Amino acid sequence: MTFLRGFALRVAAAVTAMTLAQMIPAQAQDTLKKAMPGQWELSTTERSKTCVVTLKGDAAGQGYKLELEPACKTALPFTRGIVAWSIKGLDIVRLQDAAGESVIDFTEVEAGIFEGLRQGEGVYILQDLAAARSMAKSMDQMIGDWAMVRGNGQPICGLTLTNTEAGPDNFQVFLKPRCDAAIAQFNPTQWRLERGQIILMSKSGAAWQFEADDNAQWRRVPDTADPLIMLRQ
Repeated sequence: MTFLRGFALRVAAAVTAMTLAQMIPAQAQDTLKKAMPGQWELSTTERSKTCVVTLKGDAAGQGYKLELEPACKTALPFTRGIVAWSIKGLDIVRLQDAAGESVIDFTEVEAGIFEGLRQGEGVYILQDLAAARSMAKSMDQMIGDWAMVRGNGQPICGLTLTNTEAGPDNFQVFLKPRCDAAIAQFNPTQWRLERGQIILMSKSGAAWQFEADDNAQWRRVPDTADPLIMLRQ
């Protein structure tokens, strides 16, 4: 009897585990489906090309309804084929064509920010419209003159971030005369704002990343014992 009772308990535990394993993916998918309806910005990585997508909760063929603003087809031509959206797997937001085939699939990389790749074109971002517009405002605030200083406050270079396009999603940056040798050698020519970081890029493809700290300064990451800091002028 003890053996039978133990066997029954093991069977019950196995059945419970299987049931939970089936429930968790369904719950995750349902949570994502409920979170998505609303207005989203679809854009290139640094918003040089953008359009507004409104995801709806109403069923539409093999997915759910959506609306694309008229400017989408010009800004992002691949959107011409998008007629609906759906959730695939646990965490994929799919923008799909009339046959239910993927035009582009997005996965969440940060809270409220989804990233998708189109082969031969590059990466696109889908994010909450209000958050995207807040980021755009932040980017506008980046434009202008900056100073680079060491951790002791010693100025070592001046530079100007502009809104002049310098290739896909990047903008021109200019160094001022008499920069520290290390900065002059790096010689950044382009910049962009990406996921809360200022990225400076040289002609050779090297990149320096700066993150805002608690003192409203931008520190190069990873941090070092002798940090490099960007200050708005």
